[in-house]
Amino acid sequence: MPVTAPADRRFLRAQVKPARRRTAWKPRLRAAGQVAAVAALGWLAWGGARMVASSSLLRVEDLRVTGNARMSHGEVLALVDGLRGQNILSVRLDEWRERLLECPWVADASLRRSLPSTIEISIVERTPLAIGRIGEELFLVDERGVLIDEWGPRYEDLDLPILDGLAGKAGEEDARRAALADRLLRDVRRQPDIGRRISQVDVSDPHNAVVIVDQDTARVRLGDRDFLARLRAYLEVAPTLREQVPAIDYVDLRFGERLYVAPLGAAAHGSRGAARGGR
Repeated sequence: MPVTAPADRRFLRAQVKPARRRTAWKPRLRAAGQVAAVAALGWLAWGGARMVASSSLLRVEDLRVTGNARMSHGEVLALVDGLRGQNILSVRLDEWRERLLECPWVADASLRRSLPSTIEISIVERTPLAIGRIGEELFLVDERGVLIDEWGPRYEDLDLPILDGLAGKAGEEDARRAALADRLLRDVRRQPDIGRRISQVDVSDPHNAVVIVDQDTARVRLGDRDFLARLRAYLEVAPTLREQVPAIDYVDLRFGERLYVAPLGAAAHGSRGAARGGR
């Protein structure tokens, strides 16, 4: 059955409620409040940073040094002169580390903040390998050929051999030669009674280390490997060689079980003897 809609489409005004209009100034007020809050926080942060930067409580007052043995405490502090009094939070520790590394004795260094006012300085010193002879001068050198310091009375307690063959310049060639000397000395010192007898080492040829042992004048050519075995073999036959050749220029042990002996003046006469080693 069809439904009949009322014919009267009129309505009373009171039956329809208009939508409430949003006030335009309220979002703007909120936005302005947020901007003001951000500005206030920024001002507080800036003011706080200034207070921290100027605070006497955060100025470096104490420098603690560890790891130094040959360098005195005062020598280390002299390298970082000006660090005390800096703000501990803003000071560039990497720049002060670079200053420390400029010292030949310093192989590595690190600096660490310890609040409120202490910087801890840790030093790794170079280890002297030998007394390098550069021309007429003597220097402590490390395993990379770095000249650490001029040899003098303060280092007389170091029992080190003389090292010849370095140019005294930082570079690949000196590094190779010093590395050869380092390998040789490490090897022969595995037998301390032999290691202590090394008096001089010559690495002019980076493929052939030549040594002189104490109370002996012969130059012993050891090559670039098997240093301890070859030197031990020479020491075993040295008394017999001296009976046969009283004045020896050099002995070459680079050729297996055979060793070659060159008497003093052999270069002028072109003579060289060979003998079988005692290994």
